[in-house]
Amino acid sequence: MALAPGPRRLIRLQRLDGRVALVTGVARGQGRAHAVRLAREGAHIVGIDIAGPIDGIPYDHATLDDLAETERLVAAEGRESMLVQGDVRDLDALTTLASDAVERWGRLDVVVANAGICIPATWDESTPKIFQDTLDINVTGTWNTVMATAPHVIATGRGSIILISSYAGKKMQPFMVHYTTSKHAVTGMTRAFAAELGAHNIRVNSVHPGAVDSPMGSGQMQSRIESTMQANPRLAPMGTPFLNEYAASSEQIADAVAFLASDDSSFITAEHLSVDGGAQYF
Repeated sequence: MALAPGPRRLIRLQRLDGRVALVTGVARGQGRAHAVRLAREGAHIVGIDIAGPIDGIPYDHATLDDLAETERLVAAEGRESMLVQGDVRDLDALTTLASDAVERWGRLDVVVANAGICIPATWDESTPKIFQDTLDINVTGTWNTVMATAPHVIATGRGSIILISSYAGKKMQPFMVHYTTSKHAVTGMTRAFAAELGAHNIRVNSVHPGAVDSPMGSGQMQSRIESTMQANPRLAPMGTPFLNEYAASSEQIADAVAFLASDDSSFITAEHLSVDGGAQYF
């Protein structure tokens, strides 16, 4: 007599098995979500985060405990990690980290330039320091990340570089001239790197989140946003999603990053993928 078949087991293929991914701003929020998701897809994780105070930001800063928690979560996915405290404004630190990762694992396949800051301030509240710090971290830090890692990805033979821009990099973010400027720069940087690195079979794309439920919304961030909106209430509804949820989860942004990191997007480059619930069109 034939036996009844047992329960079916779903076998989940790991799209990044054996690959190595570098993520900046890895201690928490979106950076942590990217690291954990890429580890779940099979990648070992290299990461850097300032994990300390940054002048002027109205939300709680990341800590070394946050960095350690990301390391634990990557390990729980069965993958190794190399996570360090450091600043993306420091090109030498990023260059050393990328070289150390290649020395350990022999390759670098995926880069996620995620680190960034956001300081709400109306045009006349913004100071030279706010403007400079925002560009130094969001733009120069992103450029540093690509410059430190691209030679290693080229040596691997193919790969994916993902720059985290913003809704503000496609439309604009009210009451944040400095932030909007920085994220538009990241969008342009994506196209420029994609054009030149394509000759080496490296894809470069950007991801554009709208509102995200992450630690960037902690501390005084919400009250600061509300305060700036009083300067011109007509602009306050801009960026409202079409969907019922106002904000994405960090994991939903990581879904897009995992797609762009994988071979599922093998002929996609110089693209700007929004994960904003339609907010860019409001």
